[in-house]
Amino acid sequence: MIFKLHVIIVKQCWDNDPADRPETRLIFNTLKQIIPNETLSQNNPIEASAQFIESLRKEAYEFFEQGKFLKALEFFEEILKNGQHSPEDQVKATAWDLSRNRGFENFSELIMALRKNTMLTSLDLDSNELGPFGGRLLSEALCKNTTLTSLILKENNLGSKGGKLLSERGKALASALCKNTTLTSLNLENNNLGSEGGEALADALYSNSSLNFLNIRSNNLGLRGGYVLVKALCKNTTLKNLDIRDNNLKGGEAIVDALCKNTALTSLDLCENGLGPKEINILLADVLCNIIMLTSLNLEKNKLGSEGGKALADALCKNSTLTSLNLYFNNLGSEGGKALADALCKNSTLTSLNLRYNNLGSEGGKALADALCKNSTLKDLNLDNNNLESEGGKALADALLQELHTDFFESL
Repeated sequence: MIFKLHVIIVKQCWDNDPADRPETRLIFNTLKQIIPNETLSQNNPIEASAQFIESLRKEAYEFFEQGKFLKALEFFEEILKNGQHSPEDQVKATAWDLSRNRGFENFSELIMALRKNTMLTSLDLDSNELGPFGGRLLSEALCKNTTLTSLILKENNLGSKGGKLLSERGKALASALCKNTTLTSLNLENNNLGSEGGEALADALYSNSSLNFLNIRSNNLGLRGGYVLVKALCKNTTLKNLDIRDNNLKGGEAIVDALCKNTALTSLDLCENGLGPKEINILLADVLCNIIMLTSLNLEKNKLGSEGGKALADALCKNSTLTSLNLYFNNLGSEGGKALADALCKNSTLTSLNLRYNNLGSEGGKALADALCKNSTLKDLNLDNNNLESEGGKALADALLQELHTDFFESL
Protein backbone atom coordinates (compact mmCIF):
# COMPACT_ATOMS: atom_id res chain seq x y z
CA MET A 1 0.00 0.00 0.00
CA ILE A 2 2.86 2.39 0.93
CA PHE A 3 4.53 1.57 -2.38
CA LYS A 4 1.43 2.30 -4.45
CA LEU A 5 0.85 5.56 -2.56
CA HIS A 6 4.44 6.62 -3.24
CA VAL A 7 4.03 5.89 -6.94
CA ILE A 8 0.86 7.98 -7.08
CA ILE A 9 2.62 10.90 -5.38
CA VAL A 10 5.58 10.66 -7.75
CA LYS A 11 3.27 10.51 -10.78
CA GLN A 12 1.36 13.57 -9.65
CA CYS A 13 4.57 15.49 -9.08
CA TRP A 14 5.92 14.30 -12.44
CA ASP A 15 2.84 15.00 -14.53
CA ASN A 16 1.41 18.14 -12.85
CA ASP A 17 4.45 20.18 -11.96
CA PRO A 18 7.21 19.90 -14.59
CA ALA A 19 9.28 22.55 -12.77
CA ASP A 20 9.51 20.38 -9.68
CA ARG A 21 10.34 17.00 -11.17
CA PRO A 22 12.90 14.93 -9.23
CA GLU A 23 15.65 13.10 -11.16
CA THR A 24 14.56 9.74 -12.51
CA ARG A 25 17.43 7.92 -10.84
CA LEU A 26 16.42 9.45 -7.45
CA ILE A 27 12.86 8.19 -7.85
CA PHE A 28 14.12 4.81 -8.99
CA ASN A 29 16.53 4.41 -6.06
CA THR A 30 13.90 5.59 -3.55
CA LEU A 31 11.42 2.99 -4.79
CA LYS A 32 14.06 0.29 -4.42
CA GLN A 33 14.73 1.36 -0.82
CA ILE A 34 11.03 1.39 0.14
CA ILE A 35 10.35 -2.11 -1.20
CA PRO A 36 13.02 -4.82 -1.65
CA ASN A 37 13.85 -6.06 -5.15
CA GLU A 38 12.33 -9.47 -4.37
CA THR A 39 8.99 -7.85 -3.56
CA LEU A 40 9.15 -5.62 -6.61
CA SER A 41 9.68 -8.55 -8.92
CA GLN A 42 6.71 -10.39 -7.45
CA ASN A 43 4.26 -7.50 -7.89
CA ASN A 44 2.54 -6.30 -11.03
CA PRO A 45 4.50 -3.80 -13.16
CA ILE A 46 4.39 -0.20 -11.98
CA GLU A 47 1.76 1.81 -13.81
CA ALA A 48 4.00 4.73 -14.60
CA SER A 49 3.25 7.63 -16.90
CA ALA A 50 4.62 7.75 -20.43
CA GLN A 51 6.84 10.68 -19.41
CA PHE A 52 8.30 8.69 -16.55
CA ILE A 53 9.05 5.70 -18.80
CA GLU A 54 10.63 8.01 -21.36
CA SER A 55 12.90 9.42 -18.67
CA LEU A 56 13.89 5.91 -17.57
CA ARG A 57 14.64 5.12 -21.18
CA LYS A 58 16.83 8.21 -21.56
CA GLU A 59 18.79 7.32 -18.42
CA ALA A 60 19.31 3.73 -19.63
CA TYR A 61 20.58 4.87 -23.03
CA GLU A 62 22.94 7.42 -21.47
CA PHE A 63 24.42 4.89 -19.06
CA PHE A 64 24.89 2.45 -21.92
CA GLU A 65 26.70 5.01 -24.10
CA GLN A 66 28.93 5.90 -21.14
CA GLY A 67 29.87 2.26 -20.67
CA LYS A 68 28.12 2.04 -17.29
CA PHE A 69 26.61 -1.31 -18.17
CA LEU A 70 25.47 -2.35 -14.69
CA LYS A 71 23.44 0.86 -14.28
CA ALA A 72 22.06 0.57 -17.80
CA LEU A 73 21.07 -3.00 -17.03
CA GLU A 74 19.09 -1.92 -13.94
CA PHE A 75 17.12 0.66 -15.90
CA PHE A 76 16.51 -1.71 -18.84
CA GLU A 77 15.15 -4.32 -16.43
CA GLU A 78 12.70 -1.83 -14.94
CA ILE A 79 11.60 -0.59 -18.36
CA LEU A 80 10.84 -4.13 -19.57
CA LYS A 81 8.85 -4.88 -16.40
CA ASN A 82 6.45 -2.10 -17.36
CA GLY A 83 3.68 -2.85 -19.80
CA GLN A 84 4.35 0.38 -21.70
CA HIS A 85 7.76 -0.63 -23.07
CA SER A 86 8.20 -0.55 -26.85
CA PRO A 87 9.66 -3.12 -29.30
CA GLU A 88 12.72 -0.86 -29.56
CA ASP A 89 13.15 -1.07 -25.78
CA GLN A 90 13.16 -4.86 -26.09
CA VAL A 91 15.89 -4.74 -28.73
CA LYS A 92 18.02 -2.20 -26.84
CA ALA A 93 17.83 -4.28 -23.67
CA THR A 94 18.50 -7.69 -25.20
CA ALA A 95 20.84 -7.02 -28.18
CA TRP A 96 23.96 -4.97 -27.40
CA ASP A 97 26.16 -3.72 -30.26
CA LEU A 98 29.58 -2.83 -28.82
CA SER A 99 31.54 -3.41 -32.02
CA ARG A 100 34.59 -1.39 -33.02
CA ASN A 101 35.22 0.19 -29.61
CA ARG A 102 38.90 -0.72 -29.95
CA GLY A 103 39.55 -1.90 -26.42
CA PHE A 104 36.93 0.11 -24.51
CA GLU A 105 37.87 1.01 -20.94
CA ASN A 106 34.80 -0.45 -19.22
CA PHE A 107 35.28 -4.04 -20.32
CA SER A 108 35.46 -5.27 -16.71
CA GLU A 109 32.04 -3.74 -16.02
CA LEU A 110 30.64 -5.45 -19.10
CA ILE A 111 31.91 -8.76 -17.71
CA MET A 112 30.11 -8.10 -14.40
CA ALA A 113 26.93 -7.23 -16.30
CA LEU A 114 27.17 -10.50 -18.25
CA ARG A 115 27.41 -12.46 -15.02
CA LYS A 116 24.38 -10.70 -13.61
CA ASN A 117 22.35 -10.24 -16.78
CA THR A 118 19.04 -12.06 -17.16
CA MET A 119 17.92 -10.44 -20.43
CA LEU A 120 20.81 -10.12 -22.90
CA THR A 121 20.54 -12.56 -25.81
CA SER A 122 22.88 -11.00 -28.42
CA LEU A 123 26.31 -9.37 -27.95
CA ASP A 124 28.48 -7.94 -30.76
CA LEU A 125 32.12 -7.31 -29.73
CA ASP A 126 33.57 -7.19 -33.25
CA SER A 127 36.98 -5.44 -33.50
CA ASN A 128 37.67 -4.59 -29.86
CA GLU A 129 41.26 -5.83 -29.50
CA LEU A 130 40.32 -7.96 -26.50
CA GLY A 131 43.37 -10.20 -26.84
CA PRO A 132 43.87 -13.55 -25.04
CA PHE A 133 43.25 -12.04 -21.58
CA GLY A 134 39.99 -10.44 -22.66
CA GLY A 135 38.96 -13.74 -24.22
CA ARG A 136 39.61 -15.45 -20.92
CA LEU A 137 37.52 -13.00 -18.88
CA LEU A 138 34.67 -13.24 -21.37
CA SER A 139 34.83 -17.02 -21.33
CA GLU A 140 34.55 -17.16 -17.56
CA ALA A 141 31.49 -14.90 -17.74
CA LEU A 142 29.91 -17.18 -20.35
CA CYS A 143 30.17 -20.09 -17.94
CA LYS A 144 27.76 -18.24 -15.63
CA ASN A 145 25.55 -16.50 -18.19
CA THR A 146 22.33 -18.35 -19.03
CA THR A 147 20.63 -16.03 -21.53
CA LEU A 148 23.11 -15.20 -24.32
CA THR A 149 22.35 -16.97 -27.61
CA SER A 150 24.52 -15.01 -30.10
CA LEU A 151 28.12 -13.80 -29.62
CA ILE A 152 30.32 -12.05 -32.19
CA LEU A 153 34.06 -11.95 -31.37
CA LYS A 154 35.34 -11.28 -34.88
CA GLU A 155 38.82 -9.67 -35.14
CA ASN A 156 39.82 -9.56 -31.47
CA ASN A 157 43.25 -11.19 -31.68
CA LEU A 158 42.30 -13.89 -29.18
CA GLY A 159 45.22 -16.02 -30.35
CA SER A 160 45.67 -19.72 -29.66
CA LYS A 161 45.78 -19.08 -25.89
CA GLY A 162 42.49 -17.22 -26.00
CA GLY A 163 40.88 -20.02 -28.00
CA LYS A 164 42.43 -22.76 -25.88
CA LEU A 165 41.47 -21.24 -22.54
CA LEU A 166 37.78 -21.82 -23.14
CA SER A 167 38.00 -25.60 -23.31
CA GLU A 168 39.98 -26.41 -20.18
CA ARG A 169 37.82 -26.18 -17.04
CA GLY A 170 36.76 -22.59 -17.36
CA LYS A 171 40.13 -21.20 -18.45
CA ALA A 172 38.79 -19.80 -21.75
CA LEU A 173 36.39 -19.81 -24.77
CA ALA A 174 36.34 -23.51 -25.50
CA SER A 175 35.71 -24.33 -21.83
CA ALA A 176 32.78 -21.92 -21.78
CA LEU A 177 31.28 -23.78 -24.72
CA CYS A 178 31.52 -27.00 -22.71
CA LYS A 179 29.51 -25.44 -19.87
CA ASN A 180 27.26 -22.92 -21.61
CA THR A 181 23.93 -24.40 -22.70
CA THR A 182 22.26 -21.38 -24.34
CA LEU A 183 24.70 -20.05 -26.98
CA THR A 184 23.54 -21.03 -30.47
CA SER A 185 25.67 -18.71 -32.67
CA LEU A 186 29.40 -17.94 -32.32
CA ASN A 187 31.56 -15.83 -34.66
CA LEU A 188 35.34 -16.18 -34.13
CA GLU A 189 36.45 -14.92 -37.54
CA ASN A 190 40.04 -13.71 -37.90
CA ASN A 191 41.42 -14.29 -34.38
CA ASN A 192 44.66 -16.11 -35.19
CA LEU A 193 43.59 -19.15 -33.16
CA GLY A 194 45.98 -21.47 -35.01
CA SER A 195 46.01 -25.25 -34.68
CA GLU A 196 45.94 -25.13 -30.84
CA GLY A 197 42.82 -23.01 -30.85
CA GLY A 198 41.25 -25.40 -33.35
CA GLU A 199 42.01 -28.36 -31.09
CA ALA A 200 40.47 -26.58 -28.09
CA LEU A 201 37.31 -25.79 -30.00
CA ALA A 202 37.15 -29.39 -31.20
CA ASP A 203 37.16 -30.59 -27.57
CA ALA A 204 34.32 -28.18 -26.85
CA LEU A 205 32.25 -29.41 -29.81
CA TYR A 206 32.37 -32.94 -28.41
CA SER A 207 30.56 -31.68 -25.29
CA ASN A 208 28.47 -28.76 -26.57
CA SER A 209 24.89 -29.48 -27.55
CA SER A 210 23.47 -26.00 -28.17
CA LEU A 211 25.67 -24.36 -30.85
CA ASN A 212 24.21 -24.50 -34.37
CA PHE A 213 26.25 -21.75 -36.12
CA LEU A 214 30.06 -21.46 -35.98
CA ASN A 215 32.14 -18.98 -38.01
CA ILE A 216 35.84 -19.76 -37.68
CA ARG A 217 37.06 -18.37 -40.99
CA SER A 218 40.58 -16.92 -41.39
CA ASN A 219 42.14 -18.43 -38.26
CA ASN A 220 45.06 -20.31 -39.82
CA LEU A 221 43.92 -23.64 -38.37
CA GLY A 222 46.09 -25.58 -40.79
CA LEU A 223 45.76 -29.30 -41.46
CA ARG A 224 45.90 -30.45 -37.83
CA GLY A 225 43.59 -27.81 -36.35
CA GLY A 226 41.15 -28.24 -39.20
CA TYR A 227 41.18 -32.03 -38.98
CA VAL A 228 40.47 -32.30 -35.22
CA LEU A 229 37.74 -29.67 -35.52
CA VAL A 230 36.00 -31.44 -38.39
CA LYS A 231 36.48 -34.85 -36.74
CA ALA A 232 34.53 -33.56 -33.74
CA LEU A 233 31.62 -32.97 -36.10
CA CYS A 234 31.34 -36.72 -36.60
CA LYS A 235 29.86 -36.89 -33.09
CA ASN A 236 28.32 -33.42 -32.81
CA THR A 237 24.73 -33.49 -34.08
CA THR A 238 23.59 -29.94 -33.33
CA LEU A 239 25.93 -27.76 -35.44
CA LYS A 240 24.12 -26.91 -38.68
CA ASN A 241 26.19 -24.07 -40.19
CA LEU A 242 30.00 -24.16 -40.38
CA ASP A 243 32.13 -21.43 -41.98
CA ILE A 244 35.72 -22.67 -42.12
CA ARG A 245 36.91 -20.69 -45.14
CA ASP A 246 40.48 -19.47 -45.54
CA ASN A 247 42.16 -21.79 -43.03
CA ASN A 248 44.92 -23.33 -45.13
CA LEU A 249 43.43 -26.82 -45.32
CA LYS A 250 45.31 -27.64 -48.54
CA GLY A 251 46.11 -31.34 -48.86
CA GLY A 252 43.59 -32.27 -46.17
CA GLU A 253 42.17 -35.52 -47.51
CA ALA A 254 41.43 -36.62 -43.93
CA ILE A 255 39.49 -33.40 -43.30
CA VAL A 256 37.14 -33.99 -46.20
CA ASP A 257 36.86 -37.67 -45.31
CA ALA A 258 35.73 -36.69 -41.79
CA LEU A 259 33.16 -34.30 -43.25
CA CYS A 260 31.61 -37.23 -45.11
CA LYS A 261 30.72 -38.82 -41.76
CA ASN A 262 28.73 -35.81 -40.53
CA THR A 263 24.96 -36.08 -40.90
CA ALA A 264 23.78 -32.76 -39.41
CA LEU A 265 25.39 -29.91 -41.39
CA THR A 266 23.09 -27.91 -43.65
CA SER A 267 25.55 -25.16 -44.67
CA LEU A 268 29.29 -25.56 -45.26
CA ASP A 269 31.76 -22.87 -46.38
CA LEU A 270 35.18 -24.18 -47.53
CA CYS A 271 36.10 -21.13 -49.62
CA GLU A 272 39.80 -20.36 -50.23
CA ASN A 273 41.30 -23.50 -48.69
CA GLY A 274 43.39 -24.65 -51.65
CA LEU A 275 41.52 -27.95 -52.03
CA GLY A 276 42.89 -28.60 -55.51
CA PRO A 277 44.45 -32.07 -55.90
CA LYS A 278 42.50 -34.73 -57.74
CA GLU A 279 41.95 -36.91 -54.67
CA ILE A 280 40.49 -33.94 -52.76
CA ASN A 281 38.10 -33.19 -55.60
CA ILE A 282 36.78 -36.75 -55.48
CA LEU A 283 36.35 -36.62 -51.71
CA LEU A 284 34.53 -33.30 -51.98
CA ALA A 285 32.14 -34.95 -54.36
CA ASP A 286 31.64 -37.67 -51.72
CA VAL A 287 30.61 -34.97 -49.25
CA LEU A 288 27.66 -34.11 -51.48
CA CYS A 289 26.64 -37.75 -51.57
CA ASN A 290 26.99 -38.41 -47.84
CA ILE A 291 25.99 -35.27 -45.93
CA ILE A 292 22.32 -35.85 -46.53
CA MET A 293 21.13 -32.65 -44.84
CA LEU A 294 23.49 -30.25 -46.69
CA THR A 295 21.64 -27.50 -48.60
CA SER A 296 24.41 -24.90 -49.11
CA LEU A 297 28.05 -25.47 -50.16
CA ASN A 298 30.67 -22.80 -50.89
CA LEU A 299 33.81 -24.00 -52.73
CA GLU A 300 34.87 -20.60 -54.05
CA LYS A 301 38.56 -20.20 -55.01
CA ASN A 302 39.75 -23.79 -54.48
CA LYS A 303 41.48 -24.48 -57.83
CA LEU A 304 39.23 -27.46 -58.55
CA GLY A 305 39.91 -27.47 -62.30
CA SER A 306 38.02 -29.51 -64.88
CA GLU A 307 38.50 -32.80 -63.00
CA GLY A 308 37.02 -31.30 -59.85
CA GLY A 309 34.12 -29.95 -61.88
CA LYS A 310 33.43 -33.41 -63.30
CA ALA A 311 33.55 -35.04 -59.86
CA LEU A 312 31.12 -32.48 -58.46
CA ALA A 313 28.84 -32.87 -61.48
CA ASP A 314 28.66 -36.60 -60.84
CA ALA A 315 27.72 -35.94 -57.21
CA LEU A 316 25.00 -33.45 -58.23
CA CYS A 317 23.34 -36.18 -60.27
CA LYS A 318 22.94 -38.21 -57.06
CA ASN A 319 22.36 -35.41 -54.54
CA SER A 320 18.77 -34.49 -53.65
CA THR A 321 19.21 -31.85 -50.91
CA LEU A 322 21.63 -29.15 -52.13
CA THR A 323 19.94 -25.90 -53.17
CA SER A 324 22.94 -23.51 -53.35
CA LEU A 325 26.42 -24.17 -54.81
CA ASN A 326 29.18 -21.57 -55.19
CA LEU A 327 32.03 -22.54 -57.56
CA TYR A 328 33.36 -19.04 -58.24
CA PHE A 329 36.94 -18.84 -59.54
CA ASN A 330 37.78 -22.54 -59.84
CA ASN A 331 39.04 -22.70 -63.45
CA LEU A 332 36.55 -25.42 -64.38
CA GLY A 333 37.06 -24.84 -68.11
CA SER A 334 34.74 -25.98 -70.90
CA GLU A 335 34.93 -29.66 -69.88
CA GLY A 336 33.96 -28.91 -66.30
CA GLY A 337 31.20 -26.64 -67.53
CA LYS A 338 29.78 -29.31 -69.84
CA ALA A 339 29.82 -31.87 -67.03
CA LEU A 340 27.91 -29.52 -64.74
CA ALA A 341 25.45 -28.74 -67.52
CA ASP A 342 24.73 -32.44 -67.88
CA ALA A 343 24.17 -32.66 -64.12
CA LEU A 344 21.65 -29.81 -64.27
CA CYS A 345 19.57 -31.87 -66.67
CA LYS A 346 19.20 -34.51 -63.95
CA ASN A 347 19.32 -32.53 -60.70
CA SER A 348 15.95 -31.27 -59.46
CA THR A 349 16.84 -29.43 -56.21
CA LEU A 350 19.55 -26.86 -57.02
CA THR A 351 18.14 -23.32 -57.21
CA SER A 352 21.34 -21.22 -57.12
CA LEU A 353 24.64 -21.84 -58.95
CA ASN A 354 27.59 -19.43 -59.09
CA LEU A 355 30.02 -20.14 -61.96
CA ARG A 356 31.72 -16.73 -62.21
CA TYR A 357 35.30 -16.66 -63.50
CA ASN A 358 35.60 -20.27 -64.61
CA ASN A 359 36.68 -19.88 -68.24
CA LEU A 360 33.78 -21.99 -69.51
CA GLY A 361 34.15 -20.76 -73.09
CA SER A 362 31.56 -20.98 -75.85
CA GLU A 363 31.24 -24.79 -75.55
CA GLY A 364 30.50 -24.58 -71.84
CA GLY A 365 28.01 -21.79 -72.52
CA LYS A 366 26.16 -23.77 -75.17
CA ALA A 367 25.99 -26.84 -72.92
CA LEU A 368 24.53 -24.79 -70.11
CA ALA A 369 22.02 -23.22 -72.51
CA ASP A 370 20.81 -26.68 -73.45
CA ALA A 371 20.57 -27.60 -69.75
CA LEU A 372 18.43 -24.54 -68.99
CA CYS A 373 15.85 -25.75 -71.49
CA LYS A 374 15.50 -28.99 -69.52
CA ASN A 375 16.04 -27.84 -65.92
CA SER A 376 12.96 -26.42 -64.16
CA THR A 377 14.30 -25.64 -60.67
CA LEU A 378 17.37 -23.40 -61.17
CA LYS A 379 16.46 -19.75 -60.45
CA ASP A 380 19.85 -18.04 -60.09
CA LEU A 381 22.80 -18.71 -62.43
CA ASN A 382 25.86 -16.44 -62.42
CA LEU A 383 28.07 -16.73 -65.54
CA ASP A 384 30.00 -13.46 -65.25
CA ASN A 385 33.46 -13.42 -66.91
CA ASN A 386 33.51 -16.82 -68.62
CA ASN A 387 34.67 -16.02 -72.18
CA LEU A 388 31.37 -17.32 -73.55
CA GLU A 389 31.93 -15.50 -76.86
CA SER A 390 29.09 -14.78 -79.27
CA GLU A 391 28.02 -18.40 -79.81
CA GLY A 392 27.75 -19.23 -76.13
CA GLY A 393 26.06 -15.92 -75.36
CA LYS A 394 23.50 -16.34 -78.17
CA ALA A 395 22.67 -19.91 -77.09
CA LEU A 396 22.03 -18.76 -73.53
CA ALA A 397 19.92 -15.82 -74.70
CA ASP A 398 17.78 -18.15 -76.86
CA ALA A 399 17.35 -20.53 -73.90
CA LEU A 400 16.21 -17.69 -71.64
CA LEU A 401 13.76 -16.42 -74.25
CA GLN A 402 12.32 -19.88 -74.62
CA GLU A 403 11.87 -20.11 -70.86
CA LEU A 404 10.17 -16.70 -70.78
CA HIS A 405 7.75 -17.76 -73.53
CA THR A 406 7.00 -21.02 -71.70
CA ASP A 407 6.32 -19.19 -68.43
CA PHE A 408 4.09 -16.70 -70.23
CA PHE A 409 1.88 -19.31 -71.92
CA GLU A 410 1.67 -21.41 -68.75
CA SER A 411 0.37 -18.38 -66.87
CA LEU A 412 -2.51 -17.86 -69.34
